[in-house]
Amino acid sequence: MLGSTIRRIGVRQAGFCLLVAIGLAACASGADEEDYVEQPVDQLYNHAMDLLQQGNDRDAGRAFEEVERQHPYSEWATRAQLMSAYAFYEANDYDGAISAARRFIDLHPGHKDVAYAYYLIGVSYYEQISDVGRDQKMTEDALAAFDELIRRFPDSRYARDAEIKADLTRDHLAGKEMEIGRYYLRRGEYVAAINRFNNVIDRFQTTTHVPEALHRLTEAYLALGVQEEARRTASVLGFNFPGSAWYQDSYALFTEVSQ
Repeated sequence: MLGSTIRRIGVRQAGFCLLVAIGLAACASGADEEDYVEQPVDQLYNHAMDLLQQGNDRDAGRAFEEVERQHPYSEWATRAQLMSAYAFYEANDYDGAISAARRFIDLHPGHKDVAYAYYLIGVSYYEQISDVGRDQKMTEDALAAFDELIRRFPDSRYARDAEIKADLTRDHLAGKEMEIGRYYLRRGEYVAAINRFNNVIDRFQTTTHVPEALHRLTEAYLALGVQEEARRTASVLGFNFPGSAWYQDSYALFTEVSQ
């Protein structure tokens, strides 16, 4: 999975800092009764914190949700909403993390930790990205979340990592377009192939797939007999990537046609 290419240490460090920051106000609690109802809010919150620190991430997420359920209008509930998102992420319960983070954003759009909530949404999608042979809905959702974070909070501590991951997701999406374009090209469906390769050039200009996309476009145009368009595309390839093996391949194609 692409999500495994980048270590999760950034999320954990951010979550730990958040945990410490909002946990300092909590007093130690000896309450362990999971089914105990109407507990004091500090006891509920500290029980959730204890579970998280013990590595019981999924149970911690549910325990943080209990804080909000029993004391929905308290300051603790606000803290618990974001901590539940973090706990669910650590438990690899990405749907739970996304749901909790979105709830936090909806209820507290002006909160100082909204940027982190967006970041949790992005990395929760990011960790689920599959290879280019499969549906890329998770990749698109990850990119949308990262782009929203970068747009709204460009100076936040999470923006730089979001930019790196956003670049990787764009490269992944471009790879998917290339795979489909090559498939159409092999089948002789040149117009469909051209549309896919143009998508790569128009939408993913900074990715590693652009030189090949330009070459494949040249190849498709030549197959259709549109030599002028093929020549123009090859010129763009040669101007921007003069040392590329793909430009050499395009040059070889024109040599074959002219013979």
